[in-house]
Amino acid sequence: MSLQGKTAVITGSNSGIGLGIAREMARAGADVVLNSYTDSDEDHALAASIAEEFGVSARYISADMSNGEACRELITKAGDCDILINNAGIQHVAPVDQFPTGKWDAIIAINMNSNFHTMAAALPKMREKGWGRIVNIASAHGLTASPYKAAYVAAKHGVVGMTKTVALETAEEPITCNAICPGYVLTPLVEAQIPDTMKEYNMSREDVVKNVLLKRQPSKEFATVEQLGGTTVFLCSDAAAQITGTTLSVDGGWTAL
Repeated sequence: MSLQGKTAVITGSNSGIGLGIAREMARAGADVVLNSYTDSDEDHALAASIAEEFGVSARYISADMSNGEACRELITKAGDCDILINNAGIQHVAPVDQFPTGKWDAIIAINMNSNFHTMAAALPKMREKGWGRIVNIASAHGLTASPYKAAYVAAKHGVVGMTKTVALETAEEPITCNAICPGYVLTPLVEAQIPDTMKEYNMSREDVVKNVLLKRQPSKEFATVEQLGGTTVFLCSDAAAQITGTTLSVDGGWTAL
């Protein structure tokens, strides 16, 4: 499955799911544009290492996904954008009546509004090329809810709705727009939380993973960033040309409950 000759822009991709997707895109032959809000030597070195490992062009472009103009400028600076992967996101947990307004605004801006701005900027480029793929990384929380995550759940539901709308607007064009809805994914951030959770619950690692972190995930296994990347590559392939406006759950059965 080759994406050679295509350029993929992946937001929020200097670590975790975004980096996993970027690596699988590069493995499939796509040139990649990495992104986050930082602009460090390590960020640019990461892009250089991907370029060397997979023999593709890889660049890092800093952009603040909470700022609509910056989101659009990212697409402009990228030049080509055959494939857009909206992955940037943050989280905060609190009851609605105690949820900080600033946190609500930031989550809605980064997790949802950024998708609107990048898609709006990328679609003219895709139409000019006569081909395009948009994959929005939503969440199981784009299809179901959990307490204390009002902003995240609202944003991810919004992403799913936006995905369907863009798919309908591009249905007669060689452009697709889909959303992937992961459950719990084993990222460095999640891995770092496990020791503290073990102490909090006085549990073994195995019990914390199965009975706390993966309580709602029937498979009792984390998804991996490589699996998310492989799913994304598939949605960008010719085999998925008639898959548009849908959600693809990678959640170990969570949303089947």
